[in-house]
Amino acid sequence: MSLRMASGLSLLFAAGNTAANPTSTRPNHVAFQVPSDLSRGLVHNIHINYDDDKVAQGLINIVYGDCDATSASADQYHIASIAAGEKGHLPDRLRETLNETLGDTLGLWFDGVRHLQSNNGTTVFSKEAKSKSIGIVGGGISGLMTSLLLDSVGVHNWHIHEATQRIGGRIRTAYFDDSKPSDYRYQEMGPMRFPRFIQYADTNETLEIQDHKMVFQLIDVLNEMNADRPDLKIDLIKWIQTNDRIAGMSNGGRLPDGRIPSAAELAADPSLLLPAAEANDPEEAAEGRAALKSFINSTPESTRSVAANIYKAHRDAVDRGLLHWSESTYLRYQLSLSSDTVDFLTGWVTLDKGLDSLSRAFVPHVEGKITYGREISGLKYDEATSKISVTWRDDKLKLKPQSEAYDYAIVSVPFSVARLWKLPPYSSLLTRAIKTLNYMQACKMALEYETRFWEHLETPIFGGCGVVDITGINAVCYPSYNLNGTGPGVVLASYQAGQLARSLAALSDEDHVAMAQRSMAEIHGEIANEQFTGNYDRMCWEVEKYQAGAWAAPTIGQQDLFIPSYYNTEFNTIFIGEHTSITHAWIFSALDSAVRGTTQLLLDLGLVDEAKEVVQTWMARWITV
Repeated sequence: MSLRMASGLSLLFAAGNTAANPTSTRPNHVAFQVPSDLSRGLVHNIHINYDDDKVAQGLINIVYGDCDATSASADQYHIASIAAGEKGHLPDRLRETLNETLGDTLGLWFDGVRHLQSNNGTTVFSKEAKSKSIGIVGGGISGLMTSLLLDSVGVHNWHIHEATQRIGGRIRTAYFDDSKPSDYRYQEMGPMRFPRFIQYADTNETLEIQDHKMVFQLIDVLNEMNADRPDLKIDLIKWIQTNDRIAGMSNGGRLPDGRIPSAAELAADPSLLLPAAEANDPEEAAEGRAALKSFINSTPESTRSVAANIYKAHRDAVDRGLLHWSESTYLRYQLSLSSDTVDFLTGWVTLDKGLDSLSRAFVPHVEGKITYGREISGLKYDEATSKISVTWRDDKLKLKPQSEAYDYAIVSVPFSVARLWKLPPYSSLLTRAIKTLNYMQACKMALEYETRFWEHLETPIFGGCGVVDITGINAVCYPSYNLNGTGPGVVLASYQAGQLARSLAALSDEDHVAMAQRSMAEIHGEIANEQFTGNYDRMCWEVEKYQAGAWAAPTIGQQDLFIPSYYNTEFNTIFIGEHTSITHAWIFSALDSAVRGTTQLLLDLGLVDEAKEVVQTWMARWITV
């Protein structure tokens, strides 16, 4: 039979030299199911229903063509040829693209149309496609999200390989003395918060940040999946980002008792703020700052565009050449307008009982399908079987590794780790990305005190972060959770990123703890020494074995150069993780990459309907399918 399509084209089923037309009186042994929302430039699945007992053996040609045609001809567009033989061995859907000018994939949007054009074959056995084996390397949030997405569309033959004895990756909440989350003796050693709103003083407008909604959507989904497990419920609470009662940047200025003045005290008495070092040529420095501001063109309107759609804003940055200069500087300036224009005070949230509650909520859903403590050391492609194997060594000195073969590997491990693996001969661009993508270093030091004494000072501190002028300390953050609570409390006594963090990582734990504790005494006085329990947690991400960096920080030109290579499936390998996203350091970035990677896999398998379902469900507006 043939069926008129919404685009004005038709599918013609031709068996041998004959084909049934819509008015045929012969029985219909083959039926097509076509989506009602066909659009040019997009990819579609066209489902085929067979009567296995009635379809004749031989070559079946499926073509675009005139619905009135009774045989195949040169005027028709060939889609697929199927060898009909043994019962049950006919594909049940086609994968087809309606011709249209291809979209731009430069560094931004994963274009499913272009991706499919790089793959041969248009017929799909749904059951076989969904049974393909998938090895997920890395149990961080992008790997976990991938497993959830695959399950959501009926692809269940996956297995996670995790090098550590926990899941969550760089989501790392330190619970002191193995305390329960409900004891509130914790501090975040990885990500801490999620941006939700930007408030503009010029218009009194509050704008919701759209792209991080994926995090909140995931929380809702996990809460629904774990409805019978109240212990796994994830609750959002307000994150207090700033507080003028916290010690401020005084350039060495001190109160009469030797303590660092707070931001409020600095505002009340400007003499406490010592002058900063001047540029060698102040006039030239001012001209440079003005030129930089003009080049970036940071305005309230451009900042609104970042909040509304980071992909569109990023596209604009590429078009203007900003990423050839510095991605990190662009985002820093773009999101750091003066406080007269943008007010971030009310725009943050965090998770009650720690961000580990997000990864903890995945535990029952990966149980039995994850191997802990398996340190992957490479990937190996078998040309004969078209399988990709993950390799590891239980005995580190053994020359030949152990391995497990899969149809596809989805790798979420940071490139800073994977660059030491033995890998297939990926393309030059992808290899360069793996070998050279830059990462930021960051160190955190959390200290525990007998009580939350900072909440009981003459000017109490309830949450917030401040930057001090003590070298190597940088930011100090007080807990936004369990305010006015009893029992011990934990302060993030130092959060330092960049070059200084590399120097901190070289310190012994003892020296680093002492530096942070001296800083707390300089901020609060002797009470900080009296209350210190001696308990601490330290994390320097660059020397963390399975991370080798805090987050991806592309150098000049790396961002728009490397991103397109992540959208190509090479040797049945798909790379995901925050380092493959257009933004970095955010949990959203990792989730976003999982949506892209899962969509990429589903399109490789010909499961276009499932790919669309993932995209439409998870708000990946930038993915075209």
